[in-house]
Amino acid sequence: MKLRGVLPLAMMGLGLSVPAMALAVCADPDYLPYSNRSGEGFENKIAGAVAKALGETVEYTWASHRGHGGFTQFLSSTLDARKCDVVMSIPYGSREELTTRPYYISSYVFVSAKSKKYDITNMDSPVLKRLKVGFEHDTPAEDGLKIRGMIPGTAVPFDVSDEGSESPAVMLTALKNGKIDVLITWQPAIGAFLRAYPDLEVVTIPNTRALGAPEQYSFPMSMGVREGNEALKKRLDDVIEKHQAELTSILAESGVMVSFK
Repeated sequence: MKLRGVLPLAMMGLGLSVPAMALAVCADPDYLPYSNRSGEGFENKIAGAVAKALGETVEYTWASHRGHGGFTQFLSSTLDARKCDVVMSIPYGSREELTTRPYYISSYVFVSAKSKKYDITNMDSPVLKRLKVGFEHDTPAEDGLKIRGMIPGTAVPFDVSDEGSESPAVMLTALKNGKIDVLITWQPAIGAFLRAYPDLEVVTIPNTRALGAPEQYSFPMSMGVREGNEALKKRLDDVIEKHQAELTSILAESGVMVSFK
């Protein structure tokens, strides 16, 4: 019969250290503001806070989700392949993985120069059809622009999620330089960079309906674990519930606009 806990207690009695458990996380090694090897991204900081609350350390498996197959392939080759146990920032209720309770809600936003005073409140604002609108491929923004007949047209695509691509900050540079008049993007992608652009205005895009179909621009975000790993999901759910204020503070310090509506 095995006596659980006897060995660690014996090691402690002999003055030997007990190896710390690790929270195994999959993350991109070089894609701020999300994550990097130096731990500067908001996903790094969230993972660190969660691991600390669990009494563990963070152990990373580095892999880019910007290659062929995108985020779906990233999950398949890392989390599903058991190279790690957790990924940060996955939409709540994802059909691809088991998700924790949301730890923040954020949204796609319109970004434009304050001096322009564009009357933009939603995707149906008339002025949008007269402007050069920047957007990212394979996002709700692209779908919304297509529905309204703005693609093809004056809309300008960006591929910042492609492998080898530059930081999402390039979209703000394009806006500043006049390549586009308005940017539509996921707010957490540019929040950390906005401090360098005090002359820009950010407006949250509300969920709406076009041609009778619902459009979602606001998403609750969770941590993802493998299907069937209910035990880890519960541990993470408990940490999120007990430490929500701390997690919200980390996100706010990283420039991420959050809500719980």
